[in-house]
Amino acid sequence: MTAGGGSAVPAEFAQALRELGLAGSGELHGTALSGGVSSDIWRIDTPQGPVCAKRALEKLRVAADWHAPVERNLYEARWMQLANEASPGCAPRVLGQHRGLGVLVMSWLAPVDFLLWKQQLRDGHAQPATAAAVGRVLGRIHAWSAARPALAVEFATDGIFFDIRLEPYLLATARQHPELASRLEQLVEATRSRHVALVHGDVSPKNILIGPDGPVFLDAECAWWGDPAFDLAFCLNHLLLKCLWNRSATGAFLAAFDALAGAYLQMVDWEAGESLERRVAALLPGLFLARVDGKSPVEYITTEAARGQVRRVARALLQDPAESLALVRRAWQEELSR
Repeated sequence: MTAGGGSAVPAEFAQALRELGLAGSGELHGTALSGGVSSDIWRIDTPQGPVCAKRALEKLRVAADWHAPVERNLYEARWMQLANEASPGCAPRVLGQHRGLGVLVMSWLAPVDFLLWKQQLRDGHAQPATAAAVGRVLGRIHAWSAARPALAVEFATDGIFFDIRLEPYLLATARQHPELASRLEQLVEATRSRHVALVHGDVSPKNILIGPDGPVFLDAECAWWGDPAFDLAFCLNHLLLKCLWNRSATGAFLAAFDALAGAYLQMVDWEAGESLERRVAALLPGLFLARVDGKSPVEYITTEAARGQVRRVARALLQDPAESLALVRRAWQEELSR
């Protein structure tokens, strides 16, 4: 997210901060942040220092007609609080959440100290050690939560997850590819029927800061008690797609893919790692195809030739699912080398 011009804070934000006891009666000023499609986000100056506040939007800022329940903001706050229990410092600290106004207030993480992973990847800086750290922390959150099944009642978000992840990614893509519809629908049913651990739902490089003590996960609006395979597939998908953004760094992106997957799978203790890996390998090509033909296409794949590369690999892997992530990566590497 990047800063826009400074101005008076919107009334809903100011009211929320005051009622949460985070600001006095004086006028609040701050800076609107750009980069998100699902929320209004502000850096707000308070007497105690800057904070980050966000308010979920009912209609997302994308070309497609995409709506989502605004109460997801509450579950995002819960995800951050629990993730920080599982792996301290892996998410912003929650300062308050105003249920009535739908405003979440978090600690401010200064860009000088916390670098956005997406920007690093854009510039070709795909360090295996960084990717492995992301995989370890994500795996730690999943393992910690899987051992605490009583937490499931705090995330009754099956409907929200369907509305903002499964439908706009997999089912919207199925409508564009009728020949693949049955397979994509099977992936939806397999994913939505498994309830194992605390899932972030949007583990993307745009939502990961690389801080002095490791990765910090942002924007958990899709928080769900479900299949952790979704988070791993969602993140690995971006490392494959980035090969089309910065082709000179393809080798680094594929090495990061291997490092993240390997580090994550070492953390899996709630089920057989091979079983989870097969689900990730099955789900990944559906998400791969969704980022060119679903409701949220990535902004950097701009040519029909590049979209064709994604479609060829995704179609082949959906029709003949791979048994391992190494086979998924190999199929993509072979396509890129043609």
